[in-house]
Amino acid sequence: MQLTASEKRAFRKLLSFRISIVLAYQIIAVVAGWHVYELTRDPLALGMTGLAEVLPFFGCTLFAGHAVDHYSRRMFGVAASLLLVINALVLAAVSAGLAAGSPTLWIYGAIASGGIARAFIGPSYNSMFALILPRCEFARAAGIGSSAFQLGLVAGPALGGIITGMAGKTPAYATAALLAFSAAVSLFSIRMQEPPPKESAPIFKSIGEGLRFVFSNQVILGALSLDMFAVLFGGAIAMLPAFIRDVFQAGPEVLGFLRATPAVGAMATGLWLARHPVNRHAGRWLLGAVAGFGLCIILFALSRDIRTAGLILMLSGICDGVSVVMRSTIIQLSTPDDMRGRVSAINGIFIGSSNELGAVESGIAARLLGLVPSVIVGGLMTLGIVAATTGLAPKLRKLELHELQ
Repeated sequence: MQLTASEKRAFRKLLSFRISIVLAYQIIAVVAGWHVYELTRDPLALGMTGLAEVLPFFGCTLFAGHAVDHYSRRMFGVAASLLLVINALVLAAVSAGLAAGSPTLWIYGAIASGGIARAFIGPSYNSMFALILPRCEFARAAGIGSSAFQLGLVAGPALGGIITGMAGKTPAYATAALLAFSAAVSLFSIRMQEPPPKESAPIFKSIGEGLRFVFSNQVILGALSLDMFAVLFGGAIAMLPAFIRDVFQAGPEVLGFLRATPAVGAMATGLWLARHPVNRHAGRWLLGAVAGFGLCIILFALSRDIRTAGLILMLSGICDGVSVVMRSTIIQLSTPDDMRGRVSAINGIFIGSSNELGAVESGIAARLLGLVPSVIVGGLMTLGIVAATTGLAPKLRKLELHELQ
């Protein structure tokens, strides 16, 4: 089935929103991480940046899913983008020395505010994705959307590292503010007919319906749990500033390069899967991809050459790209239209927060075990999670996508 001209325009604008918002978020993440480590020289302080974001994210995301399902998909995404604009401008002021008090506390505060914004971005994007596109295009469009997301992951860290290295942190934060504003404009300009607001159910009853749906569906719950624990224990990215300074003896430009390499692999994978969607043995592909990711994390921790480390991280991105596309397609095909916001919010708790909790776990493990051993242990834990999921979720292991269509 071919998309109509109006569907193509709307989808392009939605992709523009996704690329811009991910670019902005990634620039803030890489520059703020460098900023914090520059101020503290403490891996645990890097881990605390994840905690600063995940606490407000946890507190808001279920309410965000309810709001998106019952009110406007579009306007919550626009408001969240504008909040990221404010965050980036605050961080620019901190790096320029214009904010009184502790710079580290200002950075943590801005990151916490970003966690609130991110709670609304995922549900808004996923709900609009399903409104714009016909169901038969979900698998192919998920690959394109994943590539757009990975493009932001590639260019964002590289751009943040290059601007920081050449011009300083303040221009890098200002660039993130411009990109977040561009994302708000793209989303606001989409021409589409949103469903009329639903009669608002009691908020906690509505949230409970979403939770019951996810926890009663072995395929969705298995896919979310697999990715959550894999990222939680296999998150080497949060420790990259420490690896760059203490293992590779390099600067922020190399940080941007290494942080971007996983997304290069994931972006190429997303483009390939957009042209060649996986329909057979979807569950096995997902499990194998996460196992490959864990193995790559172990090899990265053992590497001592920047080029080798970059290649290994690129391979980890290929594995992650398969995982992201398969998980996104499974969730889109398995979720009723009137629950997409809530299910996306729960997905955000499982997946999005695992990055930040993984940063906390990595920081604590690095303090207790040492930098390199902590990452190796995390990779081994990821392999253990794959083995456990294979046994505990047989429906996911045997899943064929045509069963969901």
